[in-house]
Amino acid sequence: MITTQKVNFLRELLLSVLFLGLIFVLVMISLSYNSQLSLIERQGKLRVATLNNPMSWYLLRGEPAGFEYELAQAFADYLGVELDLTVSQDHQSLFKSLNNRSVHLAAANLLATDERQDNFYTGPIYRKTSSALIYRQRQGRRAPKSIKNIANSKVGVVQGSSHQETLLKLSQDINGLEIVADENRDPIDILRAVHEGELDYAVVDKFFFGTQRTFFPGLRFAFELGEPVPVSWILYPQRDNSLTQALNAFFTDPSTQVFIADLEERYFTQENPLNYFDTVSFRSHLNDRFMSLAPYFVLASENTGFELSLLAAVGYQESHWDPKAVSPTGVRGVMMLTNAAASEVGVEDRTDAAQSILGGAQYLLNMKQRIPDRIPEPDHTWFALAAYNVGLGHLEDARRLTQQLGGNPDRWADVRSHLPKLAQERYYTQLRHGYARGHEPVRYVDNIRRYIDVFEWELQLLGGLSSEEENAEQILQAESAEAFRDISEKVLRNFAPSL
Repeated sequence: MITTQKVNFLRELLLSVLFLGLIFVLVMISLSYNSQLSLIERQGKLRVATLNNPMSWYLLRGEPAGFEYELAQAFADYLGVELDLTVSQDHQSLFKSLNNRSVHLAAANLLATDERQDNFYTGPIYRKTSSALIYRQRQGRRAPKSIKNIANSKVGVVQGSSHQETLLKLSQDINGLEIVADENRDPIDILRAVHEGELDYAVVDKFFFGTQRTFFPGLRFAFELGEPVPVSWILYPQRDNSLTQALNAFFTDPSTQVFIADLEERYFTQENPLNYFDTVSFRSHLNDRFMSLAPYFVLASENTGFELSLLAAVGYQESHWDPKAVSPTGVRGVMMLTNAAASEVGVEDRTDAAQSILGGAQYLLNMKQRIPDRIPEPDHTWFALAAYNVGLGHLEDARRLTQQLGGNPDRWADVRSHLPKLAQERYYTQLRHGYARGHEPVRYVDNIRRYIDVFEWELQLLGGLSSEEENAEQILQAESAEAFRDISEKVLRNFAPSL
């Protein structure tokens, strides 16, 4: 017979066993627990969502570029893992990736708004941005100093943007101010309208203007509207704060601060060398720089069939004939080859003048051979030059877009007019290769065509040539270029057999 005392004993024993079992389970869970950071390190990948736009990530000459891309890559390097990038086309898909935990964080020039801070964890603030008033500089016209100075004018702003909201709040008492907010206009449309005089002012993101200002040389920053808004990376909230602690350590590291300042200078303030065209400097560089490089250009011309003047013009546009030149994005050498382009043509040292010039000419020929044969000259060459600058994928996007908009995709003049649209969101989000600085290949080809004319004219003056049809051998024999001839003969004798 089971007594009450035995029942109580068995109950206490069972409770003790259950308690010890619970403790054992908790201990095992604790022992097997992996923090988010340790999982990232064990898997060897940091998954980051970003956007395809000029502020975050895009392809430049076929290689990834962008402020957020480089900063995310630096954080992955800091953790000692690989960067696994998810490129979204819009904010909705970006935050969907974050919500379904398919990425660890989102890095896309994201404003740390109150709503986002309520729903997500916002990382360290690494920049503050603001609405910027942009105007067209004209002779005799003073720059506006405050919102009161833009009375009786037309101001363009993206409809539904935070910049529109800021402008509406600040301009309530400004007489005659017309706010133009068209849903079919993106920020580049608005900047272009100001540049062409259709609008008096534009209000856009301050740092976005930094990415586009060199394509609109007449536009200037006037002043900021409203208070600056913080920018940060965004993470899905969770109890484990190991990743956020790593983020804090990364962003507070002095070397990271220096790196961010460098990125801001390169992406938001750097002047675009494609704006440069100076006949006086060209003439000086022809004597000081080109003559020592001429043998390599002559050899490259003979190897590829390109005119010497064309290759020389490409070299000058790319680097001003400087073998040690390095661009803000890392391309280098006389012909400014990317790592991918150098690998394609077998160039091991991009700063070696001979390798760069010969390799650059071969890469240009590779581009030309990928352009449809049906396209006649000189357009066939202009397309090859555009592909050399912006990448074949982006050029093909522009040709398809030209056809969709009723133009001739095999005519350079038609494609030239549509290339800048690769920088406009309503177009590049529908294209295979996404955003590109479409103004660049336009200016690039225009500049090279002008440099060809100047180069041929200067060579005629230098060597007494009778016409632009004179070939490389006659140039080599010009009495005024004796040093040129001596070096060329040496290169042709010693270097050519190894090709």
